[in-house]
Amino acid sequence: MRLPIYLKIAQDIKEKINSGELKPGDPIYSENTLCKAYKASRMTVRRGLALLASEGYIYSIPGKGSFVREPDNNSYTLYYNEMKNFVNSVDKTKLLEVSITLPNQRLINSLQVTKNKKIILIRRLFFTEGEPVAYDIKYLPYCKGMPIVEKEIQYATFPEMVAKKMSLFAIKRELIIYTQMPDEEIKKYLNIYNDLPLMVVEQKLYDREERPIGLGITYYRGDYCKLYAESYFSDSLLNEKYKNGVET
Repeated sequence: MRLPIYLKIAQDIKEKINSGELKPGDPIYSENTLCKAYKASRMTVRRGLALLASEGYIYSIPGKGSFVREPDNNSYTLYYNEMKNFVNSVDKTKLLEVSITLPNQRLINSLQVTKNKKIILIRRLFFTEGEPVAYDIKYLPYCKGMPIVEKEIQYATFPEMVAKKMSLFAIKRELIIYTQMPDEEIKKYLNIYNDLPLMVVEQKLYDREERPIGLGITYYRGDYCKLYAESYFSDSLLNEKYKNGVET
């Protein structure tokens, strides 16, 4: 099945940019030129250009047209899933605790709540092939009437824990990554008997109004986790299966 016309337009322009035929600052062909070249409607052409803009290849100036964007080689896309990484995947989780507590000063500051606001505390242990590889803690502001289903919590990623309250697309995520030596409690849970450092990933979730809705801290054994990021553009949107059939 051939590509929809808007994807074909985006792919052809992308190839010219990647090959160096079109350089940063160069103008992209006008909408009229693209309409004639691809025998496509103006709406189809604009859809292709919008895709290129969303992927960071071009930018538009009203009244002047579209131009090739200067690539930002300092920006990386980090792929992070607390259950999967480039060394191993979690094949078992153990739910250690689900309780309601009052926030300490750190949670008051991080979640922007009062000292009397109840907080849901979730503690889990992640395993790979029977070996404990990560100790996981989640903090969520308690909402009256929101059910806590332990079976769902046990295997859910952090965004999935709040998905029933709001759309995953409405959640903004923020990551902080650092190393830390384990305390005695974490050593016990992760079977650490030496000075093995931990990779710590803090996740903070926000709603549409930029209000904090959750804080998660996952402590990974340094020998069981690796993160991956890339700075080059991806063709994933051009290669995915489109849902609306062939566009002409």
